Amino acid sequence: MEEFVVLVNPEDKVLGLMEKQQAHINGLLHRAFSVFLFNSSGEMLLQKRASGKYHSPLKWTNAVCSHPRSEETYLEGAKRRVKEELGIDVELSEKFNFIYKADVGNGLWEHELDHVFTGTFEGEFHLNKDEVEEVRYISLENLNKEISESPDHFTEWFKIILEEYKHHLHS
Repeated sequence: MEEFVVLVNPEDKVLGLMEKQQAHINGLLHRAFSVFLFNSSGEMLLQKRASGKYHSPLKWTNAVCSHPRSEETYLEGAKRRVKEELGIDVELSEKFNFIYKADVGNGLWEHELDHVFTGTFEGEFHLNKDEVEEVRYISLENLNKEISESPDHFTEWFKIILEEYKHHLHS
């Protein structure tokens, strides 16, 4: 099944739809969301992308990153993908949104108007192995250390979004 992303201008006005991979080749601005999940100890959930992903396979990233469908709100899309990828239902709250552009290799770009959500989850995951290789919780301190020691083990967009998240966390 072909997947489409919603192309927008910087003010989030819809410009149309485009097949997802083509939008990433062209580097066109589109809607996206990122979900950060934490446990009760404040550790962040990371997912390792599945080996079959067409870009950034087997790299660590935040709990879920994806795109809302044309008929979905950002929150509806985020809740859908958390269920599809991690097999869980969780309450999410939007923290901020921003625009970024990242070279993800192989001639592909993420250029996204990204809405960032957070939630807390304790419990069992039911991973979709087509999407997620594995998950783990990590403290922000240890995450910062891992990223500085092995930045290529993490997705490009996650490193950008994490810095933006830290900025909003302290503002």
